[in-house]
Amino acid sequence: MDLGLTGRVAVIGGGSSGIGLAIARELASEGADVAIAARDPDRLGAAVRELRAIARGQVLGARVDLRQDDEIRRWIDGVVAQTGRLDIAVANTGGPPLGYPTAFDVAGYRAAADTVLYPAIGVALAALRHLRKRGWGRLLFVTSETVVHPVGDLALSGIFRTGILRFAQGLVAELGASGITVNVLAPGYTRTPPLDRAAAVLAARRGTDVETEMRHMARHIPLGRVGAPEEFAAVAAFLASERAAFVHGTVQVVDGGACAAGATPDHSEFDRDAFLRANPEPTP
Repeated sequence: MDLGLTGRVAVIGGGSSGIGLAIARELASEGADVAIAARDPDRLGAAVRELRAIARGQVLGARVDLRQDDEIRRWIDGVVAQTGRLDIAVANTGGPPLGYPTAFDVAGYRAAADTVLYPAIGVALAALRHLRKRGWGRLLFVTSETVVHPVGDLALSGIFRTGILRFAQGLVAELGASGITVNVLAPGYTRTPPLDRAAAVLAARRGTDVETEMRHMARHIPLGRVGAPEEFAAVAAFLASERAAFVHGTVQVVDGGACAAGATPDHSEFDRDAFLRANPEPTP
């Protein structure tokens, strides 16, 4: 299927690893020019090299702290200055820590807003200045399954990613027939480096292996496994394409059926792991 992405220009926040890199890889393989932003220079450089090995168009990388509005604007304006256009913007941000609502003080909530909510809004606003001029665009927000399915100990994720959803829905009403579509992607458990690291910690403690722990993590998912980043990225690429021109204002859940089944993951193991990593010799 030709998605019509050849020659399109896409910016992807958090594009140096995990879901962000998978989306960049998919768009690049479809012929789009991709510009990724990340804070870690080593991971950014490695991601740019990987993308250039498969890309049919340009690959640009920039060190950007998505918590800083001015850095977001300079990044996106710079991409447009270098490529001459912008067609697709993917607002992909970092995730907040695990915990129930009372596990955090007000400062913790502010920090989560700065990590999750405001960067997504910043990418969208900076991109929309250019997308509106073109009269065509695709704006994608990467959130999580918590926007449609509450998980008690993912309180921060639910609060601030639901805020992204409401922002996106407001844009749908505002943009009207502008030629710009807005969609929200909601991944469930996806095999990214943090999930691999968590599985490795559990495997070492239990004397199992990573694949066993991955299957254990997926016990709440009807398909019986965690998702692959490229499976999620394929959905994002379609939404970014011309073929998805009438898909607007949706929430695309990519979770192997967990939300539909009403299944809730158990994160107690990850909480214990975080404690053990921070306290190698915990006191009783």
